[in-house]
Amino acid sequence: MIKRLHIYFKEMFPFFTRMLLAFIFFLEIYFMIFLNMVESDASFKPFKLSNLGIEEIVGGFTIFCFMMFLRIADDFKDYELDCRLFAHRPLPSGRVTKKDLKICLAFFTVIAIVINIVFMHEHNLVFFFVLYIYGFLMSKWFFAKAKIQPSLPLALVTHNPVQIIVNLYIISYTLARYDINFLEVGLDMQIKIVFALLTLYFPILIWEIARKIRAPKDETEYTTYSKLFGYKKPIKFIMILTWVDIFTNFVLVWSLNKISVVVLLVLVIWMTMQFVKFMKDPEQFKIIDKVERYTYFQESIMLITVACYLLFGAI
Repeated sequence: MIKRLHIYFKEMFPFFTRMLLAFIFFLEIYFMIFLNMVESDASFKPFKLSNLGIEEIVGGFTIFCFMMFLRIADDFKDYELDCRLFAHRPLPSGRVTKKDLKICLAFFTVIAIVINIVFMHEHNLVFFFVLYIYGFLMSKWFFAKAKIQPSLPLALVTHNPVQIIVNLYIISYTLARYDINFLEVGLDMQIKIVFALLTLYFPILIWEIARKIRAPKDETEYTTYSKLFGYKKPIKFIMILTWVDIFTNFVLVWSLNKISVVVLLVLVIWMTMQFVKFMKDPEQFKIIDKVERYTYFQESIMLITVACYLLFGAI
């Protein structure tokens, strides 16, 4: 079983890469809230390395476990479709079995439950269980498979908000960890907390739509947004989302590092140019490749902003 799971993780869910990504997700939102709180409230104590402890490790590892839960659940959900269209993948090809994945899923889910009950703040447990309940409902198509599975927009509307719940889990922990009462902080800080909720939601939403936009010649039996609406309308939609997303980034980094705002502005202008180029000629490149490159740069800038603030303070 270990060898079969190794194949699965190598091809479908790179173990250590995804774990690093989970901790990046967790710490980005964590620090964006904490550092903006430092800037908005003079009485709030600056960050010290001693602030980080077992709870932060548990939080990042929980995000990793949940990402794995979604990946495996998705393979179970789409098994019949994958057998037709993606027969080379580990599960449809038989190189890993459903039993292997069920054991793996149960193992990491139990670990996540135990460490959250033992180590995390009691107020955060509500969002932890909401997160896994929502994930379970997703794995069952919200018990409306006949309606949701054939409808790409309906699947997006019901499934994509899971990222907001992931962000809520991180935010609720951060607020509880530092005794921050959302109702008692200033309006500017409340706005920043709401934008922190959205800051990793929009990139996931944009990516999810972009990966299902293809040039007419590249369409297959697989249902895409470009097949349903043509390639221009979905591109225009995610272009608007990209500008909304970058605005949330502007607000979050404004008081931390003005240079980051300029770099983010240059980056979003570049991405807008890629959208325009694709609408003119969709065969010159795959839009998902550009979106992924943009997202990596965007999130790197956010992380560099945090690092610069911790090292040098506001710039």
